[in-house]
Parts: sequence; C-alpha cells; structure tokens
Amino acid sequence: MSTADLKAQKGDTVFVHYVGRFPGGKVFDTSMEKEAMKAGLHNPARDYKPLQVKLGMGQVIPGFEEALMGMKVNEEREVTIPPEKAYGKVGKHPMAGKTLQFKLKMTNIKRT
Repeated sequence: MSTADLKAQKGDTVFVHYVGRFPGGKVFDTSMEKEAMKAGLHNPARDYKPLQVKLGMGQVIPGFEEALMGMKVNEEREVTIPPEKAYGKVGKHPMAGKTLQFKLKMTNIKRT
C-alpha cells in the first residue's frame, strides 16, 4: 500500500504544514515561511518545516489532533477549534478561551 492510500490514524506519525489564525484572520503561528513573512511573524532562527505529530499521544491540542485523523497525504483541510478542544475555556495559557482556525496540509504519513 502506498502512502497516498493511507488515512492518518492513531499511532501514525504524520507531517503537516499549518497556518493558525484567530477568527477574523490574524495569523498567530505557521509552519510555512512564506505565510510567516506575510503575517509579520517570520523568525530567521526557526526551521520552517512540517510539524511532526504522533497521533494518539496528546502532543498537540485535542481539536488539532482530531482534525488530522483520517487525512491523506496532500489533503488540505480547514478547521475551527473551539476553546474546549484547544487550550480550555479558562486558564493561565494565553490562548485559553480563544477559538482557533487552522488550515492544514498533510505532507507525509509514517506507519510503524
């Protein structure tokens, strides 16, 4: 089975490019250098490459992980994540209480 036929599932290591925005369009984070430059967030010390996530390990916020499940290589998806599936409705995290929007592009899936 080629990686083109795989759908991301728990236990897979996936590689995903993303642009994170607040409702209204302000970018707060991205893995893509061009997008970071457009948004005025460019950090020359950062290595802009797809985010690597092992699904099912809680390495990213729950809504982000849920959005990755079932994606195929080269698939793009846009998701809106409510606070309860992000950083919580309340709390010390600066993103607590915020709804987040992500544009995702799956670049690779590794299954062991």
